[in-house]
Amino acid sequence: MLTKVLLILLGLSIILPSRSEGPHVESENRPSVYDDVYGPQPQAAEEKLLSKETKPTLSGPHSTLGKLPTATHILNSILNNYDHKLRPGIGEKPTVVTVELSVNTLGPISILDMEYTIDITFCQTWYDERLRYNGSFESFVLNGNMVSQLWIPDTFFRNSKRTQEHVITMPNQMVRIHKDGKVLYTIRMTIDAGCLLHMLKFPMDSHSCPLSFSSFSYPESEMIYKWEDFKLEINEKNSWKLFQFDFTGVTNITETISTPTGDFMVMTLFFNVSRRFGFIAFQNYVPSSVTTMLSWVSFWIKKDSAPARTSLGITSVLTMTTLGTFSRKNFPRVSYITALDFYIAICFVFCFCALMEFAVLNFLTYNWTKPRASPKLRHPDIRARALMPPRASAHQHPDAFVCQIEDSDESDGEEGPSCPAQQSLSPGGIQNPGGCCKWCKKYVCVVPRCEGSIWQQGRLFIHIYRLDNYSRVVFPVTFFFFNVLYWLVCLNL
Repeated sequence: MLTKVLLILLGLSIILPSRSEGPHVESENRPSVYDDVYGPQPQAAEEKLLSKETKPTLSGPHSTLGKLPTATHILNSILNNYDHKLRPGIGEKPTVVTVELSVNTLGPISILDMEYTIDITFCQTWYDERLRYNGSFESFVLNGNMVSQLWIPDTFFRNSKRTQEHVITMPNQMVRIHKDGKVLYTIRMTIDAGCLLHMLKFPMDSHSCPLSFSSFSYPESEMIYKWEDFKLEINEKNSWKLFQFDFTGVTNITETISTPTGDFMVMTLFFNVSRRFGFIAFQNYVPSSVTTMLSWVSFWIKKDSAPARTSLGITSVLTMTTLGTFSRKNFPRVSYITALDFYIAICFVFCFCALMEFAVLNFLTYNWTKPRASPKLRHPDIRARALMPPRASAHQHPDAFVCQIEDSDESDGEEGPSCPAQQSLSPGGIQNPGGCCKWCKKYVCVVPRCEGSIWQQGRLFIHIYRLDNYSRVVFPVTFFFFNVLYWLVCLNL
């Protein structure tokens, strides 16, 4: 019986090991289901335990997880007893802040509001001995969330009207801490800064738009700004929005401003721009000049066509008035006139004089050549008669006639009216004193055919009937010389 029990136990011991080794061998020979799948391969339990035990002890350039606790320890150690409310070197020496600036976008420049927009990346560098550390890391780069835990210079832009900090997708701020205590703080912002524009030479003007910054609370005895070899990056390849202006360069100055709270160091950048002349020329100068020239067309229209000449003159004057108003539409309300205002004003004067030329011509020719005849005789003794001139005189002046008025002693002291025939027959073409001003007759000839030379007895006689002929020459020549003088003065100032 005992022998049978021993045999049964021996058989079981042989059968059980064979069953347990069968699946293990079968798994080795069966193709793995993870061969065609991208991802980590399954590991044995002993291998996982081995990797967990040996991972912290790994060393080398690829053991980044091993340096993470070290970096965290260093950062926690330098910030443990750090007071971000106090500046570095307080009570010992002023803090020196080195400034570097990069211009991403400049413009547009608003003439009406006298301001401009600028997008910059502002970099400030200083040394803080409290942030020194020993380790294999040369520097730490921290995001904007760590800015509140460090001391940062309270720099503000003195001539800014609006300032926008970029926060998409994270606040555009960066802090870099070096092992020697050097701190680099970088921030990107868009500023709407004021720019006082002197528009006296508009549109041939140039401007210097400032960007001024300083500390808000630390005077010069506690904080000093300086340029890092005046490094200013101008990214002109970006889409600048200057539109009417050309960028000509940048300058900088450093000054100290005295205030009731102390003397502050102020750093100022000047962005120099000059206006492009093409837009203003086509919008103002060309229409003004063309309108002025069109007003001269009335000199070639007969003086009898009063509606045509009057409408042309009035239209020219109203057009110049509209152009003058349009040029001031998007313009600051300054108390002085600009170069463009002066040019438009002169063009307006030319158009107005062209209209007044016809008014003078019409008035003089109508009043000097129209015979006066009283519609109602005040006294029966007054007689008016017209006598035909002699044949010889009529042959010389076929369009002239003689007016003779006989007046009684009771008439007023007004002299008799002037007549074209009497004027033409008078010596030298001078009419006897008549109804018009006496001094006019010394220099003005009204009869269509005035005899004699132009210069007579040292006086210049003006032929009223030829006033249009004079205007055809005087107006263009005067306007030409005005333009030459105007552009010489404006371009050389």
